[in-house]
Amino acid sequence: MKTLDIAVLQKALNDIESYLPNSEAMNSKVSKVNVSWHLDHSLKVINNVLISMKSSEPSTYVDNFSMMGRIVFALKYIPRGKAKAPKHVTPSETILIDDIKTQLAEARDHIEVIPNLNKNAYFKHPLFGNVNKSRVIRFLDAHTNHHLKIVKSILK
Repeated sequence: MKTLDIAVLQKALNDIESYLPNSEAMNSKVSKVNVSWHLDHSLKVINNVLISMKSSEPSTYVDNFSMMGRIVFALKYIPRGKAKAPKHVTPSETILIDDIKTQLAEARDHIEVIPNLNKNAYFKHPLFGNVNKSRVIRFLDAHTNHHLKIVKSILK
């Protein structure tokens, strides 16, 4: 599996920023929520994952990455409507553009730290198991692009 670098995440963050003017757009045939929800959620995931990895204890890392995780990573595809976001990364009912901009700045800072993380820094994914440094960029890229594809579909 080819190792990705943070440039793919920097591009994803630029894409998120480019959709801010369309944040109120909605298409109920595509998604129950508007564009801002997808942008906010994507940023919450990036920030929470990297905060978790920075504070993880690498000596406790266990490679328990699931078969489902391996399939998602290989295909770089997450099916729509099959998973529910955990509460800590679910946007509130009111999403402010300024909050998204703040999270965007935080995400830009957080991704810069990835190259310096311990190889066994990790976060626990509810379906995939432990995701360590070697897998985190691929996970964040697949997850963010999943939501950006939904955003593009909403705006069609």
